Amino acid sequence: MVLRYLIEKEFKQMRRNSIIPRLIVIFPCLMMILMPWAANLEIKYNNVCMVDYDHSMTSRRLAEKVASTDYFNLVNYVSGYGQALQEVESGKADIILEIPVNFEKNLITGLPVQLQVSANSINGTKGGIGISYLSSVLNDYVGGIYSANVPIQVSLLNLYNPHLDYKRFMVPALMVMLLTLMCGFLPSLNIVGEKEAGTIEQLNVTPLNKFVFILAKLIPYWVVGLVVLSICFILAVLLYDIVPAGSLLVIYFFSCIYVIVISGFGLIISNYSSTMQQAMFVEFFFIIAFVLLSGLFTPIRSMPEWAQWISKFNPLTYFIEVMRMVYLKGSGLTDLWGQLVKLSGFMVVFGAWAVWSYRKTSI
Repeated sequence: MVLRYLIEKEFKQMRRNSIIPRLIVIFPCLMMILMPWAANLEIKYNNVCMVDYDHSMTSRRLAEKVASTDYFNLVNYVSGYGQALQEVESGKADIILEIPVNFEKNLITGLPVQLQVSANSINGTKGGIGISYLSSVLNDYVGGIYSANVPIQVSLLNLYNPHLDYKRFMVPALMVMLLTLMCGFLPSLNIVGEKEAGTIEQLNVTPLNKFVFILAKLIPYWVVGLVVLSICFILAVLLYDIVPAGSLLVIYFFSCIYVIVISGFGLIISNYSSTMQQAMFVEFFFIIAFVLLSGLFTPIRSMPEWAQWISKFNPLTYFIEVMRMVYLKGSGLTDLWGQLVKLSGFMVVFGAWAVWSYRKTSI
């Protein structure tokens, strides 16, 4: 009975707050509309400057081949490499494609051809991917000319994401980040807000059990998390036509566990914080670390060994794996047993820590 009244109090406080009800609806909408386009590691529309020493029909067709892709804009033809380098230094071009003399003649006679590709690699990722994309276009073009002499054909099959749509990879992970922000920050500010307002002192002098108090703080945000996740599911279908290959019940099941994990972590921070500003700074530090080391933007296997070791203690890592496996591969509970055990462990640890760290003392 006491738990019921406490939960009712939490929901009334949310409703009276002018920001939280709007945040629950507006924040998921903005995140789902903007982030899948902004958080995109695909490199498109690199500006290419071409140095053509051959001036042949084949070199012009190669230029048309490069310009016809979605990844490159052919911005200029120049007569020498020095002029092309000036285009890169001025920021007008990202990549230089240099076509040698006798390019067409060597292709026809079967002699080796060497093309030079130079990229602005101040942004190492953009430069490396740009060179990789352009090399693929050049190989396709040269392979088409040599196709009559090459008896082997290669068939490509992209599993789980056949059209290589980056949004299908990012949207499920962005849902996890959204849950982390909503159900991590709000609980961490809850208890601290009551400390600053002085209302928590009234609870401290009651015989209220610490477990019941923490549970009353967790359940409302557990409900909020499921509502936010449902909004994300609807927006993913309406905006991007992305539906999970697996069961939504599996996602909801893991979400129930994860929301308790991240809300419990927020309550731990609030128990040790004296002001809302302190809680926000501490929470922001941990959330940023969790996101960067979760595999959200970069594969964990590409990280240094010490970062891979830290990511094993990051609950975001396992829930992102769950979301992507259910959405893209259609995985079920039997395939996600390892993630279930680890997330359940985090739930027990953070839940117990939140109860233990709450001190019923007057401020």
